[in-house]
Amino acid sequence: MTTLSASLPLKNKSAVVTGSTSGIGLAIARAFAQAGANVMLNGFGDAAAIKQICDDLAAETGVQVRHHGADMSKGDEVKALIVDAEQAFGAVDILVNNAGIQFVSPVDEFPEEKWTAIQNIVLNSSFHAIKAVLPGMKQRNWGRIINLASAHGLVASPFKSAYIAAKHGQVGLTKTVALEVAETGITCNAICPGYVRTPLVEAQVENQALVHNLPRERVIREVILATQPSKRFIEVEEISALALFLCGDLARSITGTAIAIDGGWTAR
Repeated sequence: MTTLSASLPLKNKSAVVTGSTSGIGLAIARAFAQAGANVMLNGFGDAAAIKQICDDLAAETGVQVRHHGADMSKGDEVKALIVDAEQAFGAVDILVNNAGIQFVSPVDEFPEEKWTAIQNIVLNSSFHAIKAVLPGMKQRNWGRIINLASAHGLVASPFKSAYIAAKHGQVGLTKTVALEVAETGITCNAICPGYVRTPLVEAQVENQALVHNLPRERVIREVILATQPSKRFIEVEEISALALFLCGDLARSITGTAIAIDGGWTAR
């Protein structure tokens, strides 16, 4: 017979997932809610659409689902997100740093404001959020921190200097935090996906098909997934399943790792 704890492994836990109004972040938030955790969503978008997401997910799972519109490029707003989640739920047991943006340019032409924005939203927001959640996690002697890095946190590609620097920074931050809390019940890990099927990527496929005058499938194999040996997109459910596992008790000894889920990209 399935026990309640097995069917709802995150019951009585609460999570903050940044950048979670769509794509990978929303998939992770949904998986956590389905596992019994209260969830604070974060991100931009149409207010009515976001409210509908929260209402539908709460009705489906029976947990609290809220949204906070913190701008992750601003440290004070990141801290406010954590404070508000703690006040709403009583604690933040799980933090997923997923917010991110991208910009492509040669280094010598890279706009400085874009460099700064990427560091703020990807790396600095992770620092501010982790700093804010750690005191409560230490007090409870339990916590799970997951940084959504990237295969680009492990290897490089041209023209993405700011993103790659920020993602490498996230992986380094992951290792440092893990070492600092190693004797507590807190773990800190990075998930490093390759190309994931999201609405944004689907739009890129259509755009590249027009630019290169190629069929959609050739664009996927020869342009988008040129560096991904599996030649298939990773699905958001694969990422959320890994995140959910890392939050469980059986993952309590997995900490300080950067786990590639990239179709073999970083095996080269």
